[in-house]
Amino acid sequence: MLLNSRLYLVLDKDICRQNNVVDTLRQVNKGTIDLVQLREKSACDRDFFRDAELIKQLCQRQGIIFLINDRLDIARVCDADGLHLGQSDLPLKQARRILGKGKIIGISCHSLTQAQKAQAQGADYISIGPIFSTLIKPDLKPINLKLIKIIDQKIKIPLFVIGGINSHNVNKVISYGAKRIALCRAICCAQNIRKAAQELRDIIDCIGN
Repeated sequence: MLLNSRLYLVLDKDICRQNNVVDTLRQVNKGTIDLVQLREKSACDRDFFRDAELIKQLCQRQGIIFLINDRLDIARVCDADGLHLGQSDLPLKQARRILGKGKIIGISCHSLTQAQKAQAQGADYISIGPIFSTLIKPDLKPINLKLIKIIDQKIKIPLFVIGGINSHNVNKVISYGAKRIALCRAICCAQNIRKAAQELRDIIDCIGN
């Protein structure tokens, strides 16, 4: 499923319309999203777990891979499909020891060196970015778009590009070699969530056709 995944949605309560991550995913057509990551930096543990349980149920019904951002404890308690880690989060080796080999672990990377290190340490996929400026990671400078193809040629695990991508600039990202797209605001903040998600899916499905 991971190898065939093309569109990755990051759900963040602070960004979703009316702060409702569950309703956001409910509005997306089945077959549109391949992976969902639940990212809640300001929610209390009880609310995070509640949302995780509901999102997991939706993902199971729609055949979507479900990941938790950062919080290994939440990922274990709700039995998510895996975990997404940043460069300053728990080391991958320790996370793998706790989660086990059967779970997916992805790593946020911002350079070729970080991508190669993540692969060597056993990451199942990486995300590279930010591609464009993004309010989620305002302190990070956008990478050179030429780096997308360079990293894709150097690593063997799936590579998702992320950061400020939307329907207006996704074709530019694709032109630089991106095959898998991860995004948040382009869907979570859309006036018409279903339409926004489907438009992006249709664009991405044209890759390689």
